[in-house]
Amino acid sequence: MSVDLQLRPQLVSRALLVRFVSIIGSAIGFFLPLSVVPLFAKQAGSETGAGLATVALLLATVAAELVTPRLVARVGYRWALAVGLVLLGVPTLVLTFSDDLAVIVAVSVVRGIGYAIAVVAGGAVTALLIPADRRGEGLALVGIVGGIPSLLALPAGVWAAAHWGYAPVFVVTTVATLLALLSVPGLPRHCVTAKEDGVLAGLRNPVLTRPATLFAVSAAAVGVLVTFLPLAAADQPAWVAASALLAQPAAATAARWFAGRIGDRHGPAWLLAPGLLLSAVGMAGIAFTGTPAAVIGGAFVFGVGFGALQNATQALMYARAPAGGESAVSAIWNAAYDLGMAAGALGAGLLIGPAGYPATFALAAVVILPALLLARRP
Repeated sequence: MSVDLQLRPQLVSRALLVRFVSIIGSAIGFFLPLSVVPLFAKQAGSETGAGLATVALLLATVAAELVTPRLVARVGYRWALAVGLVLLGVPTLVLTFSDDLAVIVAVSVVRGIGYAIAVVAGGAVTALLIPADRRGEGLALVGIVGGIPSLLALPAGVWAAAHWGYAPVFVVTTVATLLALLSVPGLPRHCVTAKEDGVLAGLRNPVLTRPATLFAVSAAAVGVLVTFLPLAAADQPAWVAASALLAQPAAATAARWFAGRIGDRHGPAWLLAPGLLLSAVGMAGIAFTGTPAAVIGGAFVFGVGFGALQNATQALMYARAPAGGESAVSAIWNAAYDLGMAAGALGAGLLIGPAGYPATFALAAVVILPALLLARRP
């Protein structure tokens, strides 16, 4: 056992520790004002603006994710990451001076572009900093480093806005991203090849699109969960929905770590079918919206499956990508996440009226199952 440990490459390097700073900064910069901006728009007198701000943010994020590899190819990882952090954080200061709807939407669009650049460029350089033999474990560690501040920043932003006002939230968002900017020069220089702008080529490559499709299916279920669970459990005590929404990301974060270790030893493809099955079982449990134990337990089981799929699909795509294709993989994987969530929320919104909440959650579970056929393909 000691010989095995000595032969395994070091997981956490100085460069990866430096990268953790910008991961935390971008997570805070995105999630701290995520629920605050819609509240800010609503208190400014625009009910429509609350939803419009979030939609603008997500659409801008997806669009920018697909073109960021070209930016990386032109300016390199470090400059692209720096630009992303600046665009993510600095525009929020504008909201301390204006609550006009057009300004709020414009700020959301710029922030979405910044976040896309930060996660795609940052994700690509992160993949280069993790030893290939420990990629699953390394990606899991990165997921934990980014997941914990995300988990804390989202409710913290709402709490701070309620107690101290909106301006402090927007100022802290800017400060957090600018402080993270100081770590960027500490990242190593990497040669960026022409393949870094190969998103279209990646979208034509089945060995990349199949894992991305599996992940998008599970992300669609997340969109259903986070959007409609609080409404479905409105007749239950408030702690039911809150506990379920905490159980899901907490379980996903823990599962990513174990999935990474298992994937490094047995191959990440081995985790695809179990991840999909657990996701489907979890969503089926949530369909029993009148039973708190089923809702919370289902959210936990779903989180385990989703976390396993997060790690396995990302590790598979990086392993299968050609040399220099890290930015394309990062772009496609993140776009699958965002588009999947948006599609799930939109589709469920159309079904809930005629079908009701329990049937909609049950259908979300059923929709996951056909992806098992895709997971079994070599």
